[in-house]
Formats: sequence, structure tokens, C-alpha cells
Amino acid sequence: MNVKVKSEDSNKKKGVVKAKVARKERNPINPTKFSPSWVAEHSKDAPGFKMELIGRIREGVKKTDWKQLIHYTDSTEKEFEHILPASISSMQKKTVYGKETSERIYELARLFGLGYEVFDSKKDFKKWLMTPSRTLGNKIPFELLDSSFGFEIVESEITRIQYNVYS
Repeated sequence: MNVKVKSEDSNKKKGVVKAKVARKERNPINPTKFSPSWVAEHSKDAPGFKMELIGRIREGVKKTDWKQLIHYTDSTEKEFEHILPASISSMQKKTVYGKETSERIYELARLFGLGYEVFDSKKDFKKWLMTPSRTLGNKIPFELLDSSFGFEIVESEITRIQYNVYS
């Protein structure tokens, strides 16, 4: 971040001096509380958290919140095409998604939040998601995310990694 500082030299001429100011790296996204991106960042933050998510799922995820989650995860809609119950083209036509699609979006947000917590970086987590896992029968974890049972299995495996419990 550049900061302009006005100064006066001995001849009373006004000049501009540029100074670099260090700032903490921040995510440019400022998600709404309980939106999918917020859930990915704060996966276990608030009391009543799951009850709030049930209400949000029933209301439906807004398209803007979905796009924000995609951006937050450094992904594309195309990458999630086989996971979501609606086609990408039908999702692009809607402003609010149905209950089933919204639930899957929140499942993704929770899973990515857990993955980012356990792995050192988004890149490391995504690499793990795309690499066949011996404990998952040499299946690619990401390919299991097209069902609720698949989400449970992948989430369980991430938790095992978190606590260093290997099968």
C-alpha cells in the first residue's frame, strides 16, 4: 500500500514522498455472516451455527454468495459441475438456488473450511482433494463429493488427518 506524505523542505517547496506501509494480507472478500464463504472461513464459530445454516438452506443460497465461495476457494463453477444437483447453465439463470443445491453448497463450504484448517494452505488442500487416497480405496476424494455419504467419508478422512489417526 502506498501512502503519500506531504513534507516541506528548507526552501518551503511542497513535495510528495512515497512510503511503503506494511499491511496484513487480507482476503479481498468480505462475506456476509453465515454465507457459504463465511462458513468456509468460520466453520465452527457461533452457537446455534447449524440451526442458522438450516434456515439459510431453506431460504436458498443467493447466486452472489455462490460466486463469492467459488472465488474464495480459488475454483471455477466447472470444477463443481459433477457435485451440484443442478447444471451450471440452470444455476446461471437463477438468482436464488433451491434447497438441494443450497445444501450442497453449504456442505462444500464446511468441507473446504475444515480442509483449510487442517492443511497448511488452500493449494495443499486442493492437491489432497485431487490425489487418489489409499485409505479411500485409491479414489480421488473430490470425486466422492457427489453424494452425502461421500461428503461424510471425505470429512472423516480429513478429521483423521487432523488428529494423525491413520487406517
